Amino acid sequence: MSRSRIKWYHDNEGLPSCDLLLHAVPGVGNVGKLVVDSVVNKYEGKLIARIFHPDLPPHATLDSDGLLVPPCFDIHAVTLPSDQIILTLSSNFQPISPAGQFEVSSFLLQTCKDAEIGRVLILAGLSSEPGCESVHVVCPSIEDAKEMEGMGLKVSREHPASGIIGMTGMVSSLAPTFDQAATCVIAETVGTSVDTVAADRMVKFLNESFDMNLGLELDNTQETAEKLRAFFDLDEIAELPIEFEMGEADSQAFYA
Repeated sequence: MSRSRIKWYHDNEGLPSCDLLLHAVPGVGNVGKLVVDSVVNKYEGKLIARIFHPDLPPHATLDSDGLLVPPCFDIHAVTLPSDQIILTLSSNFQPISPAGQFEVSSFLLQTCKDAEIGRVLILAGLSSEPGCESVHVVCPSIEDAKEMEGMGLKVSREHPASGIIGMTGMVSSLAPTFDQAATCVIAETVGTSVDTVAADRMVKFLNESFDMNLGLELDNTQETAEKLRAFFDLDEIAELPIEFEMGEADSQAFYA
């Protein structure tokens, strides 16, 4: 039995059916998270649901209204300039156990399948040397790969060479087991805590490859980046016990 729990908002009882859900969690360069959070911020995304799990770090945060929110995954509905409605999933955390990551990933994919979401696009960063600026399309099934190639995209079968860990890897690879279409889009990054340049490159790739018209400029991602830097710097945390090792939980070796 899954330990994941979902709370619906604004009279929703399920995800609205749509073509795309953009998924991003903390990782290398926070590239995908920068893109997703910028989209939600710019277009004032409507909160649809929150997913909770006991293996998320015990770290409540203040929202934009100054109210405490438990660690969770936020799902928003966003209307783009083209009037296309997409869903987004983002969080400031990932579960700190393999079981938790598996359970949340499975719960999310089943929820997407039940709502007939057309495709889950998982956005992430890949630590690379300076000057490497590729964006890789990675697929979990032959069917997904054929669809991407039918759109004129090159599907990477070599990168990332060491695979993908964390929820990014779990959601991407488990999707076929739920008969849910999914594609992982990975932008190379020098691996700084918040890489706005790689995020801007990913935005351009999504616009051109998936005809999304996200309408984001570098200024949008930089504004979001400042908020993320302030959060991940963890300047002021109340009641954090000395034995709770935050550095171990959100190291780049654990989150991909």
